[in-house]
Amino acid sequence: MHVNRLSRARKRATTALAVSALVGGAVTVAGPATAAPRAPQAPAAADCSDAYKIEQTVDGGTTWRMCWHYNTLSGLILDKISYQPKGEAKPIPVLTSARLAQVHVPYDDGQAEYDDVTGTDFGQALQNLNPGECPGGTIKTVKVPHRGNVKGLCTTTRARGHAYRLNDDASTGGTGKTFTGQGKDLLVYTVNKASWYEYITEWRFSSDGTITSNVGATGSLSPYDYDGGDDRGWPIGKGDQAKAESHAHNVFWRLNFGLDGSPKAKVEQYDSKVTPPTGDGSPTTKTTRTKVTKELAGDRKDMRWWRVVSNTGKNKDGHPRSYEIVPGPSTKHAGREFTKHDVYFTQYKKCEQYASNNPGCPNGTPDSVDKWVNGQAMDHPVTWVHVGFHHIARDEDQQPMPVHWQGFSLAARDVTAMSPLTPQDLADQNGQPPVGR
Repeated sequence: MHVNRLSRARKRATTALAVSALVGGAVTVAGPATAAPRAPQAPAAADCSDAYKIEQTVDGGTTWRMCWHYNTLSGLILDKISYQPKGEAKPIPVLTSARLAQVHVPYDDGQAEYDDVTGTDFGQALQNLNPGECPGGTIKTVKVPHRGNVKGLCTTTRARGHAYRLNDDASTGGTGKTFTGQGKDLLVYTVNKASWYEYITEWRFSSDGTITSNVGATGSLSPYDYDGGDDRGWPIGKGDQAKAESHAHNVFWRLNFGLDGSPKAKVEQYDSKVTPPTGDGSPTTKTTRTKVTKELAGDRKDMRWWRVVSNTGKNKDGHPRSYEIVPGPSTKHAGREFTKHDVYFTQYKKCEQYASNNPGCPNGTPDSVDKWVNGQAMDHPVTWVHVGFHHIARDEDQQPMPVHWQGFSLAARDVTAMSPLTPQDLADQNGQPPVGR
């Protein structure tokens, strides 16, 4: 049964690897059917041609701009992402590039293990989207080498609920008004097929400067994996004859920041420690900052977080602009060294593009992100975010499988002097206590 799983379930991997071999590397780049690909350029505010450009103004007057191109391994790559909230005279560059960097899928019985991005035809298997899958938006046509034109890139907007709310109570010196606003995100996504699974790669851009990426797994459970025994599978269907093999989805993203137009940046780690109260007192909390000057394999911990800090730009309050990394819920898989950590910071090297089974570096070079962390000093850090999910199947996973999501956010921290959504009536309260309170 495992022979069938290895030979049939991922047999399309041969196609993807053959394409990579033909072009002498792992990154075959393609774009819209209406324009030729552009060569990489310095970080800028979406200075690409219209065919490659995404621009959207959302609630509060915030405008997001970016370029895109398509890669035959990892699929959609976003470039030159900038953020311009109301009140800023020009776009603020945030990311030079953002991409999916691996979906590692090891099965619990140890008989199968896949790198779905670099080991299957993930990029080649971009799916056509119908208008109902991109409500109110635009479906862009992508020219996929050796495949042709695919209507596979959706850009649209989607409501997210409350963006803020404040009852500015007059009895405590406030205005007596209730300030509230509903948020709407720019949503950019593709769907790629890897054997029985289909992966939705989604990027969301919010009016307050937040960037969120999620990967949603859907499609089908592999019919060649209904043999999970020894407590490694879950019965689906009638009785317990078919036991879907449990497995993990370890998803990685690669983020190359370009805050304020420069790849040079600092990384900082923050840890807070709570001391229990003594006597009738209250607990105290102390937060410490550690400057991360060398490459790091980082582990999540209660009250720990990281941020990437601009070397060149400050907000109107004189504070350095930064983005905080906010990983979503995760199940850490300890089976491989590269899956043992939650975030990595490495010094930029052009060939280091995928978290595992990386095909772009010279022979003899380590091919996974854990091995690239070797104590080198960083002045151009690349951020790798890892979020895991242990998939123990259930009856409801058929058929088709409901989407299960994994992801993270990048939260703007001191990018602007106040919230970009601050109502005009409250604009004078920057660093000042409200009058009468």
